[in-house]
Amino acid sequence: MIAKSTIDSVFETARLEEVIGDFVQLKKSGSNFKGLSPFSDERTPSFMVSPAKQIWKDFSSGKGGNVVAFLMEHEHFSYPEAIKYLARKYNIEIEETVQSDEQKEQANERESMYLVSEYARTYFQDILWNHPKGKAIGKSYFLERGFTEETIKTFGLGYSLDEWTAFTDKAIEEGYQLDYLAKTGLTIVKDTKQFDRFKGRVLFPIQSMSGRVLGFGGRILTNDKKAAKYLNSPDSEIYHKSKVLYGIYHAKQAIAKEDVCYLVEGYTDVIQMHQRGVKNVVASSGTALTTDQIRLIRRLTNNITVLFDGDAAGLRASLRGIDLILEAGMNVRVCSFPEGEDPDSFAKNTPFETLVLFLQENAKDFIQFKASLLAEQSGNDPIKKAETIREIVKSISKIPDRIKKEVYVKTCAQIMDISEEVLFNTLAQIGKKEVQDAYKKQQQQQQSFQVVKADAESVSKVDIQYELEQKIIEILLLYGSEQEDFEELVLKENDQGELVLEPVIIKSTVYEKLFLDLQQDEIALTNDSFRMLYHQILEELQKNGALSIEVFINKLSPELSDHVTRILMKEELYQLHDWESKNIFVKKKDKVINQLVMETVLNLRCFLIDEKVRELQQKTAEKKQQTHQDVLEEIINYHQLKKLLSNKLNRVV
Repeated sequence: MIAKSTIDSVFETARLEEVIGDFVQLKKSGSNFKGLSPFSDERTPSFMVSPAKQIWKDFSSGKGGNVVAFLMEHEHFSYPEAIKYLARKYNIEIEETVQSDEQKEQANERESMYLVSEYARTYFQDILWNHPKGKAIGKSYFLERGFTEETIKTFGLGYSLDEWTAFTDKAIEEGYQLDYLAKTGLTIVKDTKQFDRFKGRVLFPIQSMSGRVLGFGGRILTNDKKAAKYLNSPDSEIYHKSKVLYGIYHAKQAIAKEDVCYLVEGYTDVIQMHQRGVKNVVASSGTALTTDQIRLIRRLTNNITVLFDGDAAGLRASLRGIDLILEAGMNVRVCSFPEGEDPDSFAKNTPFETLVLFLQENAKDFIQFKASLLAEQSGNDPIKKAETIREIVKSISKIPDRIKKEVYVKTCAQIMDISEEVLFNTLAQIGKKEVQDAYKKQQQQQQSFQVVKADAESVSKVDIQYELEQKIIEILLLYGSEQEDFEELVLKENDQGELVLEPVIIKSTVYEKLFLDLQQDEIALTNDSFRMLYHQILEELQKNGALSIEVFINKLSPELSDHVTRILMKEELYQLHDWESKNIFVKKKDKVINQLVMETVLNLRCFLIDEKVRELQQKTAEKKQQTHQDVLEEIINYHQLKKLLSNKLNRVV
């Protein structure tokens, strides 16, 4: 187990906006930051980060919490793994206490697979650097490709011995279970036999955005025509090829900083470009680009430049990928290299300044690239030219932004020497057909289900008591230690010697005022989570005189932490909607704290009175006639009390 001193140091040092900034492109929004949700596919920001409170909230998925909660949600870290990740990021020494056998067994399956994958990377690296065959074969290959020793270490490159069970035998000897070796795809198990998947190959570890090893890509070094040149880990619980980009861990900061991502095809393209100094580059690992991979990039930038070597297969893949990028609402450019060159070879033989200049000058807007490419293929054939224009318009139809669509139509008209009117008509036809196809699909889906009309439309009711109890917690969290002037009605003797209620101003802290009011009426919070939070907040305020949200939230269970985050980040919804730009000015609660406290308590009292009256009315239906009078008198008394409270709330009952 990790020592408490280490955990405390991590929470004191880690800055939420810095950690999340490694995974999501954040933009300043008042005192907070906002960005696209990393948990759902969206085009309008609904993800908020509060540096002051050190909490985050994703309004699209409902998730929220502190820095550790983010890593556990986004990277599927266990709690200890999240702490270790932060400790490494901020160079904090990790102190650990000895774990019992029972604690070791509690590690879940995913975590076990991550541990096996991490061990495999270490093993393959060790073979590459220290084993005679690893140095002679694996290391020599990488050096011949032009990679420096520093680059080889940076990307964790390794080598698997050309032996059937060398890795598997060593892993089992080290205590790793065969079951997890098989589930990660590192070992292939057939009946009673088992052997290494990557035997005789150089290895490229595939890492998540946080640096966790998800799987491997292996390149064969022999001329065996029966064996695949490149072999990837199979899909598993932790590795999904279509959702991963090779190099994203090393590229994420550069992508966010440069506000553009270069997309290449292979592992060596990424490594060579990175070594040359162009670090904002990732690869789709030899697969066709997917929407999940595009979404990964979109968290960091809206701009993608596709780099390819110009072969026919690469061209077709690039064209398909362009349409997907456009459909995601992103900006895409395309850069092709001179004949016979690819990103790997070109970067290897080109100085950094020349490489950067080449990418800037040769990156074409997608429509210019596609138009010139297809025009070249169609030549002077009018039929092929018409098909070319239709292909370009199809790509334009994928763009969600109407202004961009119109700009691209005008550009296409100029390049292809055709009227804008024809292009707009074609665009409308394509859009109409897509709508019709979507409608037909919807009709087919509806026909496959028997629809039963409900007798009455169900209306979800607001739980008033829940909302009021939540408001009490919100007040304590935000203003618990504030000193305020509260108006109290006290009995006083007037000049005629009569006892009357007179308003008196009393100075008190918010938490003491709330506590005394609830105690006076013997009101206990009914929601379990709110009740626990209520007592913990009061204890913190009584002990320290103030409440540090950043410190307090780190002491809570994940469930209570989620409640606190949801309550505190409600205000940030106003920033997301940018009401002020629409001339709607939201009144700040901290301007009227005393009023907020009193209204909340009075509303809760009124609600509880209504509940009590309903309970008494129910009793009148069950009791005998002679007891009705007593109950009715009690109901009248409650109505009179509610009238007093309502007057205080400036209401009419």
